[in-house]
Amino acid sequence: MVAIPKRKAATRNIAAATIGNALEFYDFTVYAAYATTIARVFFPVGNSFVGLLLSVATFGLGFLARPLGAVMLGIHSDRRGRKAAMSMTIWMMALGSLMIAVLPGYDRIGVLAPLLLVVARLVQGFSTGGEMGPATAFLVESATARRIALAGSWQIASQQGGTFLSGLLGLMLGLSMSPAAVESWGWRMPFLLGVLIAPVGYWIRHSVDETLEHSVALDGAGAVARRLLRDMPGRVGAAIVIVAGVTVAQYFFLYGTTFAIRTLHVPADFARTMNLVLGGVGLVFALAGGWLADRCGARPVVVAARLAMAAALYPGFMVVMHDPRPGVFLAVLAVLMVAHGVASGAAIVILTGLFPMEVRTLGTGLSYALAVTIFGGTAQLVFTALIGLTGSPMSWLFYIVAVSVVSVTPLLSGRMAWVLDGREDDLAAGAPDAVRM
Repeated sequence: MVAIPKRKAATRNIAAATIGNALEFYDFTVYAAYATTIARVFFPVGNSFVGLLLSVATFGLGFLARPLGAVMLGIHSDRRGRKAAMSMTIWMMALGSLMIAVLPGYDRIGVLAPLLLVVARLVQGFSTGGEMGPATAFLVESATARRIALAGSWQIASQQGGTFLSGLLGLMLGLSMSPAAVESWGWRMPFLLGVLIAPVGYWIRHSVDETLEHSVALDGAGAVARRLLRDMPGRVGAAIVIVAGVTVAQYFFLYGTTFAIRTLHVPADFARTMNLVLGGVGLVFALAGGWLADRCGARPVVVAARLAMAAALYPGFMVVMHDPRPGVFLAVLAVLMVAHGVASGAAIVILTGLFPMEVRTLGTGLSYALAVTIFGGTAQLVFTALIGLTGSPMSWLFYIVAVSVVSVTPLLSGRMAWVLDGREDDLAAGAPDAVRM
């Protein structure tokens, strides 16, 4: 057997863990970007606001299946290995994307159209709920001791990469097709591309080495669940609060497309291609957040960056409302994305640091899934409802600021510092105290 050079092995490991994450967020970003079109195709009600509300509510329904996927595939990963779970999730993601791509609209099959759209979103939700834990655990467990936070930050960077890819596809569609063609059938093309990525992702994932040390694996699914829920409920709660800030901020950027089209009356093609810039900025600064966490400690990086974004949010939008040109709006979002990228990239390693190897996938994945379900799955619905109920285009920002501030409170706890400093559990096998918190 030929030995693979360490640099090539590290690159392959990152590709294996991140391709599914990128596909997950690519699909979600595409759905958010075409929410107004999907509303017309599947929810042709008389009131356009109600149709959009139904569309984003369906987007949120996919999050209901996330905790179930996190539990079932998380336990499987902690017992049988990270590779097995990651290989399953990528095919399930492809199935959900395929369903959305080929599903007829309301005008052809009536009420079955929105019902089947809900099924597709539930399939996607189950797979993405089971994806995050194994992929993130694999990243940190296969990393070198001095680059654990940077390795973990690829989780967020890959999500931003999915956003970048969706923006690139939006730009290509806008340049190559008429607006009428995009609205009619062109919006389905990005979902079909997501299906084509799956075979490549499976091949890469099948070729990597397993990182779970089977000597620490617990015997039986019940033992894994009891170890987490009986011994570590406080850690699960803290992780949920931390991720709440990450996910609400992320969906703030996703909702920017809808806000730009409906409120600022920005051309749809430009609004969708904003994802191209924001995804690129987020990718770079997520990795910067991981790099800083390895050198300065993850907790101070997350707290400083998250509070910086919260402080800049309202003043930034005051500038936008005073000068609502598309370029101004994009510039403000890009600056905010710098802080969000840094905070999110550094936060991921904190989650894996909370849980020992035998429950790392379940603990990380379940905490993340619950936070994203509760806060991310409702975010766009809350944003839309707040603007509609108050009539103020600024009202939704206060919700984001509040969640951002609350999300850093666990990181200021002395108990949290004790756990994360490695005095209870090692972060990665063979690398105790390898990352600064």
